Amino acid sequence: MKQIIETVINYSEGKDVEKVNRIVAPFKQTQGVKLVNVEMDKDYHRVVVSVFGEKEGLKQSILESCRIAIKEIDLNHHSGEHARMGAIDVIPLIPISNVSMQECIDLSYQIGEMLAKQLQLPIYFYEKSAKTPQRENLAVIRKGEFEGLSAKMGKSEWIPDVGPSSPHPTAGATAVGARMPLVAYNIDLATENLSVAQSIAKCIRHSNGGFRYIKAGGVAIKERGITQVTMNITDYTQTSIYRVFETVKMEAARYGVAITGSEIVGLVPMQALLDSASYYLQLTHLLEGKVIETLVGVEDE
Repeated sequence: MKQIIETVINYSEGKDVEKVNRIVAPFKQTQGVKLVNVEMDKDYHRVVVSVFGEKEGLKQSILESCRIAIKEIDLNHHSGEHARMGAIDVIPLIPISNVSMQECIDLSYQIGEMLAKQLQLPIYFYEKSAKTPQRENLAVIRKGEFEGLSAKMGKSEWIPDVGPSSPHPTAGATAVGARMPLVAYNIDLATENLSVAQSIAKCIRHSNGGFRYIKAGGVAIKERGITQVTMNITDYTQTSIYRVFETVKMEAARYGVAITGSEIVGLVPMQALLDSASYYLQLTHLLEGKVIETLVGVEDE
């Protein structure tokens, strides 16, 4: 049976569709790889690209895509609401079918070495691939962003795992690592007051005493006149989407602020949605075994 791995690469380009089309082209042209989702955000100035594939196809297509991204993106002329340290900011590898976490870790090391050698990118290994506990958390690695990268890399504790010891002049540095599936989830607030979103994010994130599997922040979406509580749910089986939504709704009410909507960025495990459907519909029996698509499968063209 085929070994299938997912990668959800974050590139620092969310405004120019033509650039993004060129960056993702290798994923459409490489055998054994399938591009399944491209999600651009102008305010974040970031695109999240979801790809399924086998090991060799992923390695080849990631290399070619990153080669194009370095030519297309110059972080010296980039700004957005989302923190970033690299043109190719992060490359996660996620086991999907017939593949172990250790195999994804090994693949992350191969990809990191390849990008460092062929594209002269400084590489940090994070999450399950981290060489030290200090580098497990992506937010810690990314702290200081592109603008602070030179000073950060000058410290002995932040020398890259592989690659040059100074930032790429236009592409910064890249984090590569194996991890479990996560849910990237944003909740919209009917206020332009950024401090409200930041306060709510502080309340729910683990680092400030909130939910164990939540990383969260507050951002302003000026074009829409709203703010967002933006988060990663790193283990949806332990911290569910509906629990986080209801908590944010309750906290927002303290400020007289309504929730106007929410969004999932990239792909999401079906079970995470079924859990929320069961909660809001107050189902007395689990949905497991009752969803047609999970029983018969869905064939793609």
